[in-house]
Amino acid sequence: MTPLADALLSILPTDVLPRYLERWIVGETPLSTWPAVTTALASYLAIIFGIQELMRDRSPQQLNALFRIHNAFLSVGSLILLALMIEEVASIWFSSDAFSAICATQSWTPKLEFYYMINYYFKYIELLDTVFLALKKKPLAFLHVFHHSATALLCFTQLNGKTSISWVVISLNLFVHVVMYYYYYATAGGAKIWWKKYLTTLQIVQFIIDLFVVYYGTYQHFTHTYWPWIPHVDNCAGTESAAIMGCCLLSSYLVLFINFYIQTYKKPIKAKKAVVNGHGTTNGVANG
Repeated sequence: MTPLADALLSILPTDVLPRYLERWIVGETPLSTWPAVTTALASYLAIIFGIQELMRDRSPQQLNALFRIHNAFLSVGSLILLALMIEEVASIWFSSDAFSAICATQSWTPKLEFYYMINYYFKYIELLDTVFLALKKKPLAFLHVFHHSATALLCFTQLNGKTSISWVVISLNLFVHVVMYYYYYATAGGAKIWWKKYLTTLQIVQFIIDLFVVYYGTYQHFTHTYWPWIPHVDNCAGTESAAIMGCCLLSSYLVLFINFYIQTYKKPIKAKKAVVNGHGTTNGVANG
């Protein structure tokens, strides 16, 4: 039973979508090949550093209304997508068990694949975060630029690899983004929010949970495939390259965000330099 998805399907003209927009078809679905993705991400880097150079002798742009619309869209969009994913995952979980819901091939359903695709395209919309940053003449922090580009790459590899465990990582990320983009929307409107430090903590907790689940699934796959005598439950669906990419990138995120937290909140006040967040203000929140 997926009443929310069914209600949306009853009012949205999804029947007119071409098949390559409903399902992940490598070579047909937009941004579904390595050349397309690497070109897009290289263009992202060229654009943001090009804007940074262009703005060198110009006054910072405010763009507050556009900035708030951008953040409101991503917060609300993340909330709707999260609700749809929870609904679909719940129907899978109740008809099987926890391990199957995370690792079984059957857990890669057509609906979840479609939701993963929407989430993937969200990652390209989120690249506008950096455009705003550059137009406001704020420093382009390594954490921000790396995280944005690497996350688009991560989502691409997991779609290609059909990793059944994807919903865990994506759901947590969507939850964080609901809160995070609301934070940016509210503070851009002048709101004084006291819990910015806890938002960074939430981001770190997200990656810890991600890594526990992803390493667990990777362990299950490799032991089942190569070392079946080692204690394990069963295979975890997905390609090995996608699993390794997931482990590496998520591990790097955790290290970078912990470092960001230490630099922002733990250094002595006199020695602490202003740490610029993902949107270019010194409020101690990184993009997650």
